[in-house]
Amino acid sequence: MADPLGLIGGGGGLGGVQPLRDRLPAGGQAEDPNAPSFKDVLLKNIEEANRLQQDANAAINDLVTGKRTDLEGVLMATQKADTAFRMLLQVRNRVIESYDELKQIRV
Repeated sequence: MADPLGLIGGGGGLGGVQPLRDRLPAGGQAEDPNAPSFKDVLLKNIEEANRLQQDANAAINDLVTGKRTDLEGVLMATQKADTAFRMLLQVRNRVIESYDELKQIRV
């Protein structure tokens, strides 16, 4: 019986199935070795959300102390920070959902 997943055998695979190490990822395109990892992208987005939050806090403080008079700019900074935080929250929720799903897989 041929191995439908190509997990058995070394060389050329069984039944004309490509060995697992020679296959393309699920997206169908080869990975770029210079591409940033998920961790790098996530950390970069966390830092960006943190920077936006700090900018929004500074804008609010400047408005309260009278150093700034443009309410629209303060609202824009606050909305950007809120949107970035909500995006990171959704990413976290998806990662937790995926982890919970993986925990339920029986081996």
